[in-house]
Amino acid sequence: MKLMKHYKDYIKNKKEIIAMIHVRALPGTPMNSLDPEVIIKKAIQEAKTYQKHGIQTVMIENMFDVPYTKKIRPEVVSLMSIIGHEIKKLGLYCGIQILAGGNKEALSAAKAAGLDFIRAEGFVFSHIGDEGFFDSCAGELLRYRKNIKAENVLIFTDIKKKHSSHAITKDISIEDTAKAAEFFLSDGIIITGDSTGVQPDIKDLKAVNKMQITKIIGSGITAENLSEYIGLADLFIVGSYFKIDGQWQNEIDEDRVKKFILKKNMFLI
Repeated sequence: MKLMKHYKDYIKNKKEIIAMIHVRALPGTPMNSLDPEVIIKKAIQEAKTYQKHGIQTVMIENMFDVPYTKKIRPEVVSLMSIIGHEIKKLGLYCGIQILAGGNKEALSAAKAAGLDFIRAEGFVFSHIGDEGFFDSCAGELLRYRKNIKAENVLIFTDIKKKHSSHAITKDISIEDTAKAAEFFLSDGIIITGDSTGVQPDIKDLKAVNKMQITKIIGSGITAENLSEYIGLADLFIVGSYFKIDGQWQNEIDEDRVKKFILKKNMFLI
């Protein structure tokens, strides 16, 4: 099933949910215990579950591949591409992030699988993550996108990324960071809390609220706090909240999904 609208047009003036699919540990990673066909089937089933409840956008991420490395192996990229391709066949919009900092790898997978966007780390300025130093990549990444003719793939970019130290850029405000990302042609900025499942500081969101760039909340959104945040962003990446007990490692809790969708729809009436 082919979706008619380009994702940039689809999300215009909408409050869209991006539901996370945390792909099970991939081949060659320390926690891998499943064959590729099982990993693919599990991801597709999660996508179908979200689709059943009216969610039209999902994002795949290799979250179970701990500990993460900046040296992304080809078997990871290959399987993520296949998973994305199979999910797109369901008629969903689909994005991809490959940890850690695998922005070019994600873009290549998106191109191959016909995906709609990637989530990129380290787009502007530098930071230190769990995996080490990340330098800015905007110039190289956008040239790579042009080179492989993947301009239709949007690049959503974290600023002041979670799980990271920003001591070397502490004199640069989140507003200035966002302006730099916009100037460097980011398709949307992602603002998060300090770690997975932690909500962002409302002051950070208000600091960028008047910017024209697409604004995305990347962590910590729940049915309970949605009322505080729905007017401060365009897109909402939801992962942990949709899982049993609010833990990203767990299975999808469909009651939580239904509760969130109901609350969001109430605000948009």
